[in-house]
Amino acid sequence: MREPKLREIDHRAFLRRLNPIVEVYAAAMRPPRDQLPGRHTIMQRHAAYPGFRAFVAERRGALPGLNGPVRGFIYGFHGGAGQWWHDVVYQALAEKGGPEHAAAWMDDAFEVAELHVHPEHQGQGLGRALLNALCEGRSERTAVLSTLNSPPDSPARNLYRSVGMVDLLTDFEFPGGGPRYAVMGGTLPLTPRH
Repeated sequence: MREPKLREIDHRAFLRRLNPIVEVYAAAMRPPRDQLPGRHTIMQRHAAYPGFRAFVAERRGALPGLNGPVRGFIYGFHGGAGQWWHDVVYQALAEKGGPEHAAAWMDDAFEVAELHVHPEHQGQGLGRALLNALCEGRSERTAVLSTLNSPPDSPARNLYRSVGMVDLLTDFEFPGGGPRYAVMGGTLPLTPRH
């Protein structure tokens, strides 16, 4: 099997790959299948947000320009008022630490919306490579994201900590219920912690 290759894609290429991207999400997160159409719609909407940037990891094809299935993906965008996740997190941070605390993290934030690697390709550094590629060269002051809260030493949370991100909120429940999340943030450029 050939090594996956990271490729930056624009919003049009992202939308063309949306079905295999959602399948990677499904394999990694294992949500109920009836939730996938909603996830597809959310990702489609995100592709139109300002500052949208995305990378995929695809199997290199034997012929130039011929690449295979998506093995992993990441995307994000410039967060702002009026975006659901941004507004919910801003309010929670303001309640926890005051409006200045919320503004420091959220007023000029790059929101890492999704990072998923197919389970067959996890543990090989692909998630770290995708995260570093996505955040490299961004002009925003901070990068923020949410990830499952449990366990606190999950591979995802350890990855985010290893590039300098810290917990901003833990055991956080988004409106509508569902699992608990940790909201994490770091100053850009991301830097490994020593």
